Amino acid sequence: MAEEEKLLEMTGSIERVVFQNDKNGYAILEINNGEELVTAVGTIPGAAPGEELHLVGIWGEHPTFGRQFQVQAFERLRPHSSEAILQYLSSGAVKGIGPRTAQRLVEAFGENTLEVIEKEPDRLTSIQGITLNKAKKINEYFCQVTSIREVILYLSQYGITPQESVRAYQTFGSETPDIVRENPYRLCQEGISIGFHRVDEIAASMERPADDDCRIRAGLIFVLRHNLQNGHTYLPKDKLVPAAAGMLGVSVEQTDSVMEELLSDGTLDSCEIHSRVCCFLPDYYEAENYAADRLKMMLEFPSQPIQNVEEKIDYFQSSTGLNYAPEQREAIRAAVTGGILVLTGGPGTGKTTTLHAIIHLLKQNGEKVFLAAPTGRAAKRMSQMTGEEAKTIHRLLQVEWGENDQPVFSCNEKNRLECDALIVDELSMMDAKLFESLLKALPMGCRLILVGDRNQLPSVGAGNVLGDLIDSGKLPVVALKHIFRQAMESLIITNAHAILEGKMPILNDHSRDFFFLPCSEPEKISKTVIDLVKRRLPESYGYSGMTDLQVLSMARKGDLGTIELNRRLQAVLNPADRTKAEIRVGPFLFREGDKVMQIKNNYHIAWEEQDGSQGEGVFNGDMGILQKIDRRASILQVEMDGRLITYELGMAKELELAYAMTIHKSQGSEFDAVVMPVYPGPPQLLYRNLLYTAITRAKNLLILVGTQQTIRTMVENDKKMKRFSGLCAFLTGEENHEPDSD
Repeated sequence: MAEEEKLLEMTGSIERVVFQNDKNGYAILEINNGEELVTAVGTIPGAAPGEELHLVGIWGEHPTFGRQFQVQAFERLRPHSSEAILQYLSSGAVKGIGPRTAQRLVEAFGENTLEVIEKEPDRLTSIQGITLNKAKKINEYFCQVTSIREVILYLSQYGITPQESVRAYQTFGSETPDIVRENPYRLCQEGISIGFHRVDEIAASMERPADDDCRIRAGLIFVLRHNLQNGHTYLPKDKLVPAAAGMLGVSVEQTDSVMEELLSDGTLDSCEIHSRVCCFLPDYYEAENYAADRLKMMLEFPSQPIQNVEEKIDYFQSSTGLNYAPEQREAIRAAVTGGILVLTGGPGTGKTTTLHAIIHLLKQNGEKVFLAAPTGRAAKRMSQMTGEEAKTIHRLLQVEWGENDQPVFSCNEKNRLECDALIVDELSMMDAKLFESLLKALPMGCRLILVGDRNQLPSVGAGNVLGDLIDSGKLPVVALKHIFRQAMESLIITNAHAILEGKMPILNDHSRDFFFLPCSEPEKISKTVIDLVKRRLPESYGYSGMTDLQVLSMARKGDLGTIELNRRLQAVLNPADRTKAEIRVGPFLFREGDKVMQIKNNYHIAWEEQDGSQGEGVFNGDMGILQKIDRRASILQVEMDGRLITYELGMAKELELAYAMTIHKSQGSEFDAVVMPVYPGPPQLLYRNLLYTAITRAKNLLILVGTQQTIRTMVENDKKMKRFSGLCAFLTGEENHEPDSD
């Protein structure tokens, strides 16, 4: 373990509570450890002056408040001396007891005061001012305060952290220990969210039987939740039950019986799709149902059409010198005369030109138009293409940080967006839950123009929004297919379309923007990629490995995965220097000057722009340069698109080196130049859409390094991973919400 991560122990009494968050238990305390007054920070719910604490943690340095003991675990030691009890009760830790009452209680009961409050509250009535009713309330509150401590202490024996214990207490209250003894799998439920396999170990230590119905219930829900990561909003019952039974090592018959209980008691939802019973987690069932119902309503009550559309298109066309293809005119017409449009097409088919006309006609008609995209990089790219401000969907909906670290949007059904038209780009990246939130915030009568390329990789989150909308056949869809002459001059674009048609790209034309460098050995491929980024492309084209060039890889692991490529690229692009601070976080050694990327949404991390304006929120895929590592303060500072973001050391695990990134992470982004190793690998990584997505990330230059056979394998493999999603069925009415029982 690194020196800064060695756990230390400390015992002391609370002198002062500087800050206490009643919701999550986070506290800032002044602790007297017998030698000095120490600032301790961490999850310590219900902390009060006079309490004795045994703390486990590490030392850190806050940039503003200085040296602090960062608590990772603790144990309460109830105050025993009359003086400590008096200080504790005088602090207001127990409602109904102020300094004067505390003094009287300690004078009457001495060192037994707390025991009397807890076990003999009737005796409190002997104190002036305490009625029987007040005595009961004092007892109830004291027991409530102490119960959370008991919960933390009880759960700590199973390796459950104080933060997790607080979440359990917030869910179950003082009954938590009894509930966990009766059914430890309740700890898996949303809001507490302790992993199934961890809880399974806890249950095994309690000698719970493997075929316990509680275990099977939790196992079925776990399989459903786990498959959200594979994009599925539901699983067919005939797949879910055998998979869960196999994982748990129990019979399919018993698992099926428990499955029926989950459906009948409403823990899970189901409907019949294509004659199969399909099982949903309730929030995803609701999300896809809501989206379908709202879209149907928009079709039934469309926006007011703009009049004289053809004349207005002709005028705008002549004023700009453009000549719209028939399908472009169809898209423009549909967008401004109806309430909803799905616009799809690959690179070079004129989506941007079409959007320019749509935006112009809408604004000319006096309509307020908002533009949005799922990620920060996609929104930035949309702004650059259209010349209009575009926001991330999270920023558009005014995301806030809710309970249990879940995003809460200020814009919703009760507080709708103030716009007449909303244009959303990169719809292929939109998952089911975010789409639901967007539709809830959409004003009645607002136009909705959804833009995307269905041949791109699907969303990281669960759902298949763009594909389902197109496949339903219920919404107006215009597919731009014509590749314009100017675009055809780019081999990147013509090869991308060739790949979609199952044809091999042109690999031997070295006069334009698409190059193939044959290599067969992984080590040689790696060296070639690194030389291209470090020397050849900067010398030939003036590209910077930090800002212009991006290496894309199919996988994270292996000699040509992003972890190893990042290590090697870091060594040549940002080598070790005694003037640059370093710190290791997980598999990464971060160094000042590194190119880094945020790998998860963090809605509450603060940032500041150069003009002094401030805000919150950093999102999955945001990239920047690591400006400063301050070990003493335990912080990292990263500059992302003009924003300076300060990460506490504990948050640094949300960052990765970004000299190389996976193709999945590159969605919605565009780079001046892309270098991609193409090499034999697992079949699930060698498929057409992955290659197509990688190629279309390059704006001016693409270089593939590897084997021609790998490229051929990917082009010929048009197998798309099947996603189980219900939006299409809910739109078409193909589902039966009350399936017959098996």
